[in-house]
This record gives sequence, C-alpha cells and structure tokens, in this order.
Amino acid sequence: MKPRMNFYQAAPETIKALVAVESQINASGLEQSLIELVKTRASQINGCAYCINMHTEDARKHGETEQRLYLLNAWRESPLYSERERAALAWTEALTLVSETHAPDADYEAVRAQFTDSELVNLTTLIGAINAWNRIAIGFRAVHPVKVKVAA
Repeated sequence: MKPRMNFYQAAPETIKALVAVESQINASGLEQSLIELVKTRASQINGCAYCINMHTEDARKHGETEQRLYLLNAWRESPLYSERERAALAWTEALTLVSETHAPDADYEAVRAQFTDSELVNLTTLIGAINAWNRIAIGFRAVHPVKVKVAA
C-alpha cells in the first residue's frame, strides 16, 4: 500500500488543531488506559490499521495488558473490563456506528451513570476525534510502521 499524500504537510494548521483537541482530552482527567481502549476500539470498528497499531502500542506503554488488548473486540464477553470501561466502549461503538445506532438511550444511560457531565463531553469528543483520525488515515492511506523480524 502506498500513501496518497502527506496530510501533515498538506494542511498543517488543520492537523495542528486536531492534535490540540487530542491534547485537551489527554489533559482532561480521563484515564489514559480508557482513552487508549476507546481509540483502539473505534479504530478496530473502522478498520484503521495505522491507528490500531499506534494505539495498541501507546496502550502498552501506559501499562495495558496484552490480554485486554487481544480481547478488546470481544469486550462484552470478557470479565476483564470495568463497568466504567464497558459503558465507554458501548458509547464508542454507538457513536462510531451512529448512522446505524442513532446513539441508543440505553447506551447513553449506561455511560451517564459512570461519567460526570464534563467527562462525558470529553469522552464524546475523544470518540469524535479518533473517528476523524481514522478517516484521515484510511482516506489518505497512512501506512503504519512495519517491524522487520531479524532471523536468528
């Protein structure tokens, strides 16, 4: 696969603005582990290899376990995620697939029970931001780094 363009160079101020949103979310008080789970789950749904690669690496750097990353796309069937994480993941799925789900009341009520108003706005903005990044990376064919395994 070959990248279609360097979007950082093509529109640096626009990308800088999206990065600023990310910085605000990271400083908002939401748990870093939750942020990375949400970014990874939305990226899985959207099929964004670039972002899945980036956010699973970031999650590991922040102490996330391999098991929780491997099971993330089956989080509903695993006891490894807290009620707060489950609510955030359901909200992530609902908003990432909003044209299909229309953000169901049950998902909103579940996330509302786990997050303050401010946290919920930050979580929702995070979901919007990662969906924007996914569309940029997929649309312009961003290629994730490839680690070559050296034979022993």
